[in-house]
Amino acid sequence: QVQLVESGGGLVQAGGSLRLSCVAVGRTFNDHAMGWFRQAPGKEREVVASISWGGGSTYIADSVKGRFTISRDNAKNTVYLQMSSLKPEDTAVYYCAAAKLSYGRVFSHLNDVNRGGQGTQVTVSS
Repeated sequence: QVQLVESGGGLVQAGGSLRLSCVAVGRTFNDHAMGWFRQAPGKEREVVASISWGGGSTYIADSVKGRFTISRDNAKNTVYLQMSSLKPEDTAVYYCAAAKLSYGRVFSHLNDVNRGGQGTQVTVSS
């Protein structure tokens, strides 16, 4: 069974950091762009970051630019989201996502996503 399994969420104070991990189980996603989107209560889903196959290209949403970084380790079938200087408005469920795109491409819209994980809760207290 193919799955994207997220981990690393939790409760953190404003200004703190968390690192989310997403491991692909059942198949490799090394030929996919990978990324993260989030959904906060009452808000639309938002792609916060994505990274191309080889990691050479990244997309970071303006709302998190300068605070979040994305990386991947294809040998481990894993993608990471390093979150720093967290704010209460970053509180959301964060989902891992895979997008079948051509080499070098990244995504900024959910329309490109082919598969998502179950999500991990991130709560930032003020």
